[in-house]
This record gives sequence, C-alpha cells and structure tokens, in this order.
Amino acid sequence: MARDMGPVLKKCRSLGIEPMFLGIDKKSNRTFARAGKKVSEYGLQLREKQKAKFIYGVLEKPFRNMFAKAEKMRTGTAGENLMTMLELRLDNVMFRLGYGRTRKEARQIVGHRHVLVNGQCVSIPSYQVKVGDKIEIKEKFRSAMRYKDILEVTGGRSVPGWLEADHDTLSGVVKELPTRDQIDVPVNEVLIVELYSK
Repeated sequence: MARDMGPVLKKCRSLGIEPMFLGIDKKSNRTFARAGKKVSEYGLQLREKQKAKFIYGVLEKPFRNMFAKAEKMRTGTAGENLMTMLELRLDNVMFRLGYGRTRKEARQIVGHRHVLVNGQCVSIPSYQVKVGDKIEIKEKFRSAMRYKDILEVTGGRSVPGWLEADHDTLSGVVKELPTRDQIDVPVNEVLIVELYSK
C-alpha cells in the first residue's frame, strides 16, 4: 500500500496548511524560505492539487482517476464532486467520526481490518461510502485501550452534519452527501479543475 512517508510539519509549512487540518495539534514557528516569492498561475494550481492530495493522503494516479470520475458525474461541478468523493473515502469518514486522531491513523485502522461497513469487513481505505451506510469498529476491538485513547483526544472534535456518530458503540451513519460548505478543507478546487483541464 503506497503512501507518502515524508515529514508532515515541513510539508504543511511548504503548502501553507495548518497542521490541525490533518488532526495534528502541533504548531510550527518556522517560516518557509519562499514565503514572499511570487508564484505563477500554474504554481498556484499545482499547490492546490498538492494540498488536496496531502490532506487526504492520496497519491497522483488515484487522485487523477478520482478527478476523471468526478468530471463524468452528471450532477454538480467537477471540483465539488471531487471534494465530495475525497470526503466519502472510508479512512476520511473514520477520521471525521473521531475514530482516528489523524487520517493516517484512520487509514491504518481500516487496513488492519478493524472496520465494518454495513456488517461487512472492509480493509480498503479508499472505499467510497454511500448515504445510509453504517460504519463501525468490530466488537472485539471496541474495548481496546487504543480507542479509549483516541476518543480522549477526538472527543471534543465536532462531527460534521452529514455524519451521525455514536461514541458508545464506536459507530456512525452517513446521513447525506457532504456539501462543499460542510467540507472545512482549505483547498480551492476550481484551481485543480483548471490544472487538469489544460
């Protein structure tokens, strides 16, 4: 399973992202060397794509495939469809429900076969959940210390309106498709569409 293993805070600095969007509580006081440099139009578009890929932990080929699917969808704009598809990834939904401190941890939990979707074990982090799907931690793992520690950290984090979480049973339901207003990710998807449309 390929993934980006680079230094997280350094990447956050270079892309201008607050680490809290990744579920990380640290702050970096260092400024990036190219902070005042003028960036070309292409550079801005590329940075937005890199931000989206980095936040959701998606590599180039799957990201491009996802964009191609988003373009073919009959409803909504390609950019908004892309953001919705990224939000509906199983690892992201686990993170949003508060069952992973970061998306990387949520991805690991899914990969280790701890998660059931509608009663079926799913170990694919990129699995697209649908409206009405019930996501839960397997019963035998619910009492594990790991999830108590995770909930201590994520308990105060608000669950988005399109999801419904039940922390007592470590489960959640997808109530509706997320709208762009409900996705609090600092990415300008219009620039990503412009980049791929060249």
